[in-house]
Amino acid sequence: MRIAGVILAAGASRRMGRPKALLDWRGVTVIEHMVGLLGAVASPVIVVLGHHSEAIRERGIQATLVVNPNPERGMLSSLQCGLRAVPPEADAVLFTPADYPAVEAGTIRALAAGASSAPLTIPVFENRRGHPVLITRPLVAEILALPEQARPSDVIHRYLDRAMIIQVRDRGVVEDIDDPETYRRLRRECGE
Repeated sequence: MRIAGVILAAGASRRMGRPKALLDWRGVTVIEHMVGLLGAVASPVIVVLGHHSEAIRERGIQATLVVNPNPERGMLSSLQCGLRAVPPEADAVLFTPADYPAVEAGTIRALAAGASSAPLTIPVFENRRGHPVLITRPLVAEILALPEQARPSDVIHRYLDRAMIIQVRDRGVVEDIDDPETYRRLRRECGE
């Protein structure tokens, strides 16, 4: 199965107070780390920028960069921008917000290996669904067709009964770095 990756990095990072994508994580920026993680199983890796796009571009990230011209519209508009850039030969898309850097490489590999005829594949940690999520081509079309006021979860929830669930021991799938306190805690827990 040919998998493309989409990383959503268009947010304003208001609670963090600085761009989350540019925070340090294991000696590189969060966005560079995430591109490397998804890039191990996905090609191309598409990064959706919005707020702070110039500062992120300056890092010279080895990925396809697209800009959401209206990032204030939220996650759906960014995901739709990224999905429009997915090449037609991709059978599936592995997508995640950029602020989940504690996800383990083994989880990414398990999601890619678990890709099947199921319409989507979701990691679950202690009964909590997390990121990244892998969707097949038919769901890409459905998400692209959603109206502006909808959410990606509107499509995801329609297919939950047919989803492949990957049980993981990886708390990183449910831990995003929304604020400085969470960022510091996750760095400590990950041995930074």
